[in-house]
Amino acid sequence: MFRHVKKLHFVGIGGIGMSGIAELLLNQGFNITGSDINDSKVIENLKVKGAEIIKGHNANNLSDADVLVYSSAVKEDNPEIIAALEKNIPIIRRAEMLGELIALKETSIGVAGTHGKTSTSSMVGAMLSQAKLHPTLVVGGLVRNINTNSLLGEGDIIVVEADEFDRSFLSLQPTIGIITNIELEHTDCYEDIYDLQNAFTQFANASPFYGAIIIGNQSPAAAEIISNIKRPVITFGLNKKSDFYASDIIHNKSETTFTVFYKQNNLGVIHLQVPGEHNVLNALASVALGVEMNIPFHDIASGLESYKGVRRRFEIKGEANGVMVVDDYAHHPTEVRVTLNSARNGWNRRIIGVFQPHLYSRTKAFYQEFAIALMEADILVITDVFPAREKPIDGINGKMVADFAKESGHKNIYYIENLENLEKKLDNLCQPNDMVITIGAGNIWRYAESYINHLKDLGEAA
Repeated sequence: MFRHVKKLHFVGIGGIGMSGIAELLLNQGFNITGSDINDSKVIENLKVKGAEIIKGHNANNLSDADVLVYSSAVKEDNPEIIAALEKNIPIIRRAEMLGELIALKETSIGVAGTHGKTSTSSMVGAMLSQAKLHPTLVVGGLVRNINTNSLLGEGDIIVVEADEFDRSFLSLQPTIGIITNIELEHTDCYEDIYDLQNAFTQFANASPFYGAIIIGNQSPAAAEIISNIKRPVITFGLNKKSDFYASDIIHNKSETTFTVFYKQNNLGVIHLQVPGEHNVLNALASVALGVEMNIPFHDIASGLESYKGVRRRFEIKGEANGVMVVDDYAHHPTEVRVTLNSARNGWNRRIIGVFQPHLYSRTKAFYQEFAIALMEADILVITDVFPAREKPIDGINGKMVADFAKESGHKNIYYIENLENLEKKLDNLCQPNDMVITIGAGNIWRYAESYINHLKDLGEAA
């Protein structure tokens, strides 16, 4: 296909998954155009690298494209998709394009799982780079080590994030698959946990017979599918039931240290510059992959120690007037819980959690679980739902989360329907040595940035 294709048009090019593929293809010499309803730093970065991007969707944006690429979030009634159909321009989903890309490399690594895909993919990239294997990387977040979400390497290895949303990862056939964990998510795409497990089983069995599946058996739903996987399986977790497991875990602010064992053999110590037990598990998956690929342990450990994290994954925005501001992408109850636990285990600060629910369907399905997960915050501020791709559902809002948390015994809860009132509310709540954590996959990160700037301004004025 690529011999005849020179110009690709991306509908929704600002999406984190779409932008990574677009940047990779730009770096390979393709002409890239695109459209998106929003402006962003990601889009500005693509423009600087040579992409032509128009705000808004219009049939005229398509011009003389050879192929149209679209994400699962884009509806089929999009005017650019309709125009492509009328002009007989090939239309390819983002996942299919990713499948084309991984076929170009000798070894492909697909990182799947309900949580931890982006962090694990990025850790793997850091490890492979340290081992001088020069990987190509396509992930769903801005990796701090490279300040982007894609990397074109000269080596024969590609690492991609395999997203289960809309069953997209079933378009991939990676040489080695990693499944970090499985929990019910994307209830708009899957009927129940069994439907989701079946999809992950299909993903695992799509790897070739000479490949392998690295899976976190700490996750009950992931452990349950191991017997259905017809490929070699390597497990990782936090106890001796796993092939690779961690011991002597030490949390200290943003740093985590632990010892790695492989089948009860001590491999050595890993030092991470990111907090949380969940990152221990992400690192264990990376160690398992490194050992499977015969990478020396000192390169594995050095690569993981060099990993600086991903934007919006417990990202410390700064500290001013004694208040630390952190932002995190957590948008599932389990992710919310581990984010708050990371703060609790690493720091001795009062925690003010600011949670923005993401999607009406997700809020409807998990509002009680969100409320329970948020109990770890000393003070809780709940905003209204960020709709993203969805239309409102009657009776579903952020207040449901706040009310259930209150019913469950939390005594310091505030519901703010209008985010413009957040700054004033935080000013009234914050005390020196507090930590404010904005949590959610919507636009709540903007308020983390504006609030740390506000605190700095207050400090200068004092």
